[in-house]
Amino acid sequence: MVRRLDDLQEMEQMERNRLDVSDEKVKESINSVIGHIEKEIVETHKAIKKHIDDDPDMRQMRDLVVTIDGIGEKTLERLLAELGDLRKYDDPRKLVAAAGLNPELQESGLLKGRSPISKIGSARLRAGLYMPGLVALQHNKAIIAMKDRLKANGKAPKQIICAAMRKLLHYVYAVLKSGQPYDPEFALAR
Repeated sequence: MVRRLDDLQEMEQMERNRLDVSDEKVKESINSVIGHIEKEIVETHKAIKKHIDDDPDMRQMRDLVVTIDGIGEKTLERLLAELGDLRKYDDPRKLVAAAGLNPELQESGLLKGRSPISKIGSARLRAGLYMPGLVALQHNKAIIAMKDRLKANGKAPKQIICAAMRKLLHYVYAVLKSGQPYDPEFALAR
């Protein structure tokens, strides 16, 4: 359902891009299609929310994960859609690897190259974690402290955003394993 929602939003944007035509009949047709797509988007949102609300395990995961500063309902929906039951991961690094945010070392002998992310995991999940990563860099105390530390070490802005995305996944793992809501003071103490 989340992928269908992505497709519908993409179709809506495509139709909105076509609105600059001069023929009124064509505009009327495009607006009609946009109206229909908007109704489908609303229905799909409702179906996703109902699906999570009807499943006690998903509802419990939602209640814990959305306590993390930077992660909201839409991000949780994407996490569940792309990774399934988040509690099946026995290590936070496996969760990060499933998202393709783990570093890929480029070394050969004495040569130490750049360390880009592996991108082996879900591209949709990485795209879905980008904005939450930016929000966390502004509002999550522990991630702000990490940002300051990385910036002082000379890391590039994109590296800092990827680190924030990884850290969010570590927090998701931690709250699900502990069964406790996110506590920024505890995260800062580590």
